[in-house]
Amino acid sequence: MNIKIHIMLAAACLGRAALGAPETFDFKDPKGINNAHFSLDAPLEAINGSASGISGTVTFDPADPASTKGKIIVASSTLELPNKMQVTHMKSDKWLDVAKYPEITFEATGVKNIRTEGDNITADVAGTFTLKGISKEMTVPTKFTFLKDKLGQRLPGKNGDILVIRSKFTIKRSDFGIMPGQAEDKVAEAIDLSLSVAGAAPH
Repeated sequence: MNIKIHIMLAAACLGRAALGAPETFDFKDPKGINNAHFSLDAPLEAINGSASGISGTVTFDPADPASTKGKIIVASSTLELPNKMQVTHMKSDKWLDVAKYPEITFEATGVKNIRTEGDNITADVAGTFTLKGISKEMTVPTKFTFLKDKLGQRLPGKNGDILVIRSKFTIKRSDFGIMPGQAEDKVAEAIDLSLSVAGAAPH
């Protein structure tokens, strides 16, 4: 009887291993490659910038993507533009006030409309987006790419899995108290955001 129980337990464990299990991926990239992009297209000026200070963790199971949870964090102090004067204005207390609000975050609360094709999973991710201390509930289209046992190819000497998250969505600066209604000929109301980040789950 005991032998049968042990065999059943071993089979169950092997079954779970074959199906996969939730892993927590760290998005603080030691290579410093992870980034977010933002763009605004006003009548007089187009603004295109990026941010490199990405961190956060996401728990993901390729066998159950609906259970995905986690938070991606962008350090607002790392927002950059080609024009240094624009950077100074953007980070000032009149605009983003990065000294008071050092983080821009998106925290996932639910995943729906899941579609799987090979290593790629596309879905609509519901969550809370926080900018300049104001939080809004929104749903954003997201693509997950799960790369099993590929961490060593990105970080030599490391073993583990990689999760790549890509998403593009638009917010309104007036929704987040960013100089609403002002200077719209040079600073557009709509801000297009693009995220492409890789997280690591070492084994």
